[in-house]
Amino acid sequence: MRNLDITTLRSFLAVAQSGGVTRASGLLNLTQSAVSMQLKRLEESLGLQLLDRSGRGVTLTAAGDQLLTYARRMVEMNDEIYARLTDQAYEGEIHFGVPEDILYPVVPRVLQKFHAAYPRMQVHLTTSNTIRLLQMFNRGEVDLILTTEERSHGETLDETPLRWHGAPGGSAWKQRPLPYAQARICAFRSTVIRRLEAAGVPWFQVIDSDSDRSIEATVSADLGVVALLEGHAPPQLAAIDVGDALPDLGTMKINLHVEPAKGEPVQALADMVRGGFAAL
Repeated sequence: MRNLDITTLRSFLAVAQSGGVTRASGLLNLTQSAVSMQLKRLEESLGLQLLDRSGRGVTLTAAGDQLLTYARRMVEMNDEIYARLTDQAYEGEIHFGVPEDILYPVVPRVLQKFHAAYPRMQVHLTTSNTIRLLQMFNRGEVDLILTTEERSHGETLDETPLRWHGAPGGSAWKQRPLPYAQARICAFRSTVIRRLEAAGVPWFQVIDSDSDRSIEATVSADLGVVALLEGHAPPQLAAIDVGDALPDLGTMKINLHVEPAKGEPVQALADMVRGGFAAL
């Protein structure tokens, strides 16, 4: 009887998710050579080539793609079993704040992984805008938060382009003055307005609302445009190729704020958040 080794599957999963041995070794806290050896051992045990190393990065072969789902399930089940049977030390709750526009894809994966590792800890997720989350963090109402900011406050995990978005195939971006739809409490608003005025583009606020859902409904009806982080837009909106018609919006930083003095479960959750964004 032949058995798959969870350690080698974990390395395979990390390489598949991060796109390379270098990033995977950092996530696993192993040397690159150790990760490479584990991958080689896994391929030899199966008699299959799982990774295509011919390009600049590492991609999955057809066999590797087939193994990926099984590997993820086996590693997650291993971690859940181990946590539930051996880790009884921590119980309680953690308050975690995240802006709604960066919930996906990292946060759900992190919450699932954290629950497997700390089944007795309950995570209370608060979604709000960066300004309010910072206020809550400073008052000690949340244990850790993610923010979207133009500058590096806290620990920067990622830097993402801020892009113009509108209705798919829409034309609102061509209108002058520009119908601009952004919640007044949005952290992006001051940056966008500053760049519009610097470029001499006349604009008006097409909707006065602090509701992201109301903004999305207005923009999806092609009544205005909104600035959103690349890759984080809802499916009913699309990034617009505006050329030189509208100013470039630069990039925004996704920052992590956590107090170093917080206990081990909070620090573990923060580490999982770091790993989630590193794997993007």
